Amino acid sequence: MAMATALVRSTFLVNAVYAESAREHSLTPQQGQLLCVLMAQPYGMGELGAMLRLAKSSLTGLVDRSERNGLVRREPDPGDQRAVRVALTPQGARLAEEFYVGTCRLIEELPSGLSAAEQDALVVLLGRVVRDNAVPELFGEPDEGSAAPGGR
Repeated sequence: MAMATALVRSTFLVNAVYAESAREHSLTPQQGQLLCVLMAQPYGMGELGAMLRLAKSSLTGLVDRSERNGLVRREPDPGDQRAVRVALTPQGARLAEEFYVGTCRLIEELPSGLSAAEQDALVVLLGRVVRDNAVPELFGEPDEGSAAPGGR
């Protein structure tokens, strides 16, 4: 299999698992991404737009829908009186944690046919690709004892 084919098919595989996990939690994949990003901390709209690679109008719609569903709230930005930050509500934080843990479990099962050494090598190589391409942290690393990205 060629590199491009392998990467594209891997992307489809992970996206399908991610989308199924989102559906199981009554979320869209984009809402799942938003909740996972906000697990680490609240972010301003500009930061969220850059991280999620969404146009301003698309991000506003996503945040509006998530706010109507009680998952996020807008709060004043202490550093800029004209701006707002988006933060998880308690309900959003619970759902984000459930979604994150369940999605991690499902995705980590994907390479189960590889040996431990092969899985370690895959992690190292994919990590390099991610770092070399400055991929934003949409789905963070769980810390020991906590499933949340960024150690929360």
